[in-house]
Amino acid sequence: MLSTLTTAPAKQSVSETIPILSGRLSTATLLEDRRAAILGLRSFAKQYPASVASGALRSLIGSLDRDGEDVDTVKVVLETLLYLFEPDPDSPEASPEIAMWVADEFTMRHENIGLLLGFLDKERLDFYSRLYSLQLLSAILSARPERTEECIVNAEDGIARIVAALDEQREPIRDTAVGLLTDLTPISTVIQGLVAFENVFGRVFGIIKTEGGLAGGAEVVVNCLILMANLLRLNPTNQAMFRDMGYLVEVSRLLKEAYGGPQELEELPPRSEELRNRSVFALLAVIRLFLVPGASVTAQNQEAFLGDLLQPDRGRGGRTSRARGDPILVETLQIAFSPVAEISIKSEALLACADMIRGHAPAQEVFAGIQVPSPLADLAANGQGPQANGGVPRVYVIDGLLDLVLAVNSLQAFDLRLAGCVCLKAYFYEHAQVRMHFLDHAIRAHQANADQLTNVLTILLQPTTELLTGDPYKYWFAAVLMLHLLHNNPEAKSLAMSVTEGDEASGEEVVTSIQTIAAHLLSCVAKSEDPRVIVGYLMLLLCWLFEDLSGVNDFLDEFTNLQGLIQAAIENPHGDVIVQGLSAMLAGVIYEFSTKDSPVPRATVREMIMTRMGRDRYVDKLSKLRSHPLMRDYEVLPQKLEPGLDQKLPDVFFDDTFVEFFKDNYSRILRAIDREPDAEVSVVINGVEEGVSRKLVDTLREEIAQKEQDLQDLLADKEALSTQLSQEQAAHAQTKTLQSTDLARTNETLTTLRAQLAAKDRSIQTAESQTANINRQLTAEQAEHQRAKAELARATETANTLRTQLAVKDKTIATAETQLTTLRQQLAAAQTNAQQASAEVSRLKTANDTLQRSHGDEIRRILAEHKATEENLQHQLSTATKTSQEETERVKRELEAATKSAEQETERVKRRLEGEQADLKATISRLEVDLMKAGKSHSEGGQKVTELENKLKKESEARERAEKKVKEQEEQGRREVDKVREESQKELKKVRGLVEEREKERKAAQGELDDLLMVFGDLEEKVNKYKERLKALGETISDDEDDEEDDDEDDDEDDEDEDEEEEEEDKGKKK
Repeated sequence: MLSTLTTAPAKQSVSETIPILSGRLSTATLLEDRRAAILGLRSFAKQYPASVASGALRSLIGSLDRDGEDVDTVKVVLETLLYLFEPDPDSPEASPEIAMWVADEFTMRHENIGLLLGFLDKERLDFYSRLYSLQLLSAILSARPERTEECIVNAEDGIARIVAALDEQREPIRDTAVGLLTDLTPISTVIQGLVAFENVFGRVFGIIKTEGGLAGGAEVVVNCLILMANLLRLNPTNQAMFRDMGYLVEVSRLLKEAYGGPQELEELPPRSEELRNRSVFALLAVIRLFLVPGASVTAQNQEAFLGDLLQPDRGRGGRTSRARGDPILVETLQIAFSPVAEISIKSEALLACADMIRGHAPAQEVFAGIQVPSPLADLAANGQGPQANGGVPRVYVIDGLLDLVLAVNSLQAFDLRLAGCVCLKAYFYEHAQVRMHFLDHAIRAHQANADQLTNVLTILLQPTTELLTGDPYKYWFAAVLMLHLLHNNPEAKSLAMSVTEGDEASGEEVVTSIQTIAAHLLSCVAKSEDPRVIVGYLMLLLCWLFEDLSGVNDFLDEFTNLQGLIQAAIENPHGDVIVQGLSAMLAGVIYEFSTKDSPVPRATVREMIMTRMGRDRYVDKLSKLRSHPLMRDYEVLPQKLEPGLDQKLPDVFFDDTFVEFFKDNYSRILRAIDREPDAEVSVVINGVEEGVSRKLVDTLREEIAQKEQDLQDLLADKEALSTQLSQEQAAHAQTKTLQSTDLARTNETLTTLRAQLAAKDRSIQTAESQTANINRQLTAEQAEHQRAKAELARATETANTLRTQLAVKDKTIATAETQLTTLRQQLAAAQTNAQQASAEVSRLKTANDTLQRSHGDEIRRILAEHKATEENLQHQLSTATKTSQEETERVKRELEAATKSAEQETERVKRRLEGEQADLKATISRLEVDLMKAGKSHSEGGQKVTELENKLKKESEARERAEKKVKEQEEQGRREVDKVREESQKELKKVRGLVEEREKERKAAQGELDDLLMVFGDLEEKVNKYKERLKALGETISDDEDDEEDDDEDDDEDDEDEDEEEEEEDKGKKK
């Protein structure tokens, strides 16, 4: 039993332990148990990552959510997950697929990434949770970049929390955040914008300042600059934000402090110096991101980098503008010429300066005025250290660049020289005035034998044998600079071609610049000089002679130039493909732009090429040059010195502008050899077309010769005619002398006759003048007479018009009178109707009285019952009759008064019109009499016509006033008649209304009377029945009773008749 107790428990395998720990992590309820399970898993994660990931990955991620508030648990979980991304290299389960597996598990759900981002909240201050979360996000991003970026962007405040970690004072967390942001921002413009919006630039500059700037030598500074480069690369929005928020000031400050602080005089540790150089290089690379050629915001960035160097009147489009920001260009130039900066940094600084001024005319102009330390003062010329005395002379930047490019003979400084050449090319770029100024200065300095060391023209025209071998790139750089001065610039080509060598006064041969350069080219080929020198000369001549007929003729002035060129193309001693191809191309350019009038005719040039080289070899040379790796792959090959121990010259043979020129014109030059000599090309230079078809030129010359011969023949004919004309003029002079005497006598007689004729003419003119005056007077009087007759006709027409208007008025008045007569007739009819109504009422009353008298006591009783009703009706009838009579009388009086007034007014208007008409007739008669008198006394017509005109004018005015009065009277009469008519119609309507009311009352009374008559009839029938009964009973009826009854009936009928007559009279009066 003791042996059993002392026996050790069986050792569990890894495959058994990991599932147990994973299950305990998932099911344990106590935090300590779960933490212990996580610690166990962590111990296996390095050695067995695959087993841990497959068995416990989801439990570990779930623990971050469940136990996220416990700092210790979170730390252990994050460490375990990080071990899965970085397993032990000796582990049998180590595999890159595990990292992708873990990353897929995290990115499958956005909430998992959100858990890691939650640990970066500003309220979470624990160190390891923040650090490990950033490290884990970086690991996941490396494994699955696209899906991780999507999760971070979609997470709430995901980018903001990561950027906020840059403010962390604990360097590991801050540096890790910088690295994570650097990995997040290279590609996605969305993430770049979101990061920039979180004030990342200000935070980055804050970190750099905290680390001591570029000279501080911190790794995080380099990472910050790389992050800044990611945010600014090809992102105009972020560039504009960076520029507008004033961060260019920070860039300028960093550049100024890079080599200007106390560290400049102190020797830094190698590691710190390396980091400083990397930081400066990275900042220069960031600056170049703002200056990408062809970008939309490059011009604005160039202005911003120049800062105060731009004058206020240098704005584009003539407007006043001033660039914002400090002069970064100046600070960059100081680094480029710093004696302590490395060559790679100075090269990058010069390239940045070239980008700042390229294609920006104001920047190119102010660039030449900046001063920099002289590069020749740095004895080492490789950035190894400053001068011992510390005094560095300053020169203008163009002189400094020429010194650097042409005077510094150091293989280690090649990249710096090449960058200086690029900067000079940017200074020339698309600025014709700068080109001409530079070339003119070079020509004057060459002619004055000044600046021989750095004058591109002197270097090309007067090479030294020692330098050809020792520094071939000096001539290559000089040729490239001259190429950029002359390329596509006919004016500069003409100016350069005017430069000559040799003193004609001293008996020396005068040689042009093209012939001198061609001679040096052939000499270098013959001596097998460095091919870089030969290639430089060939590139220059190709760009110079292309489309320059004068330059081609100048080249062909020396026949040996063409021979040597063809020889270099086919029998190069070294068989250099580049030299042979360029020589063949130059021969093709010379043939393409030669003419029949060239020193070597075009046909001869083609014959020499075809004879000595042949078409197939010509095409082969050009094709091999086109496919040469240095030409074919120029854009992808690094144009710089390759580091190595052999110290050989770099493989830099071509200039970028020449490569573009070659590829653009390769096909044309290749086909040029197939063009017949008669087909000369046409070139437009400075707006003038040069070069035409040779056949056309010959034809025109033959025509000119024929025209000249015809002109000589015409001149001979002219001479013969001139001699004949002289003879005829002599004969004519003799005849003229004889005729002069006769002409004198004839002139005397003619003078006398002219005097007599003049007197007659004056008499005739006097008579004609008098006759004309009389005619004018007669014409004027006739015209006045015609005007008077016209005025009379117009007056007559006006009188006729007035008569017509009066007739119309008479008709209107007659119409009004007719309407009045009609109204009177209507009134009489209304009165007749009223009288008839009164008679009817009287008749009814008479009948009523007769009926009343003809009945007995029963009738009286019935009448007594209705007496009150009858009296009431009679009272109403009498009242209505009286009212109707009064209203009828009033209407009659008003109508009679209105009618009388209208008749009086009409009569008055008629009398007035008749009087005015009579006056007008009298006036017209008087005017006719006056006109007749005026016709009889025509001699006094002018004065009388004037009087008649005045009178006629007055009469016209009077006529107008009369017409106006007539119109007013007519209008007033019309208004009064209309008023009377309206009032009469209104009164008539009222009378008709009263008559209708009386008629209704009469009908009502008639109805009541009819009822009474029916009652009386019934009573009579009863009386008759009673009498018959009495007679039947034997009673005797006396005649008195019958008569009394008859009288009563008659009285009633009479009363009824009287009532009806009274009602009719009342109705008539109302009408």
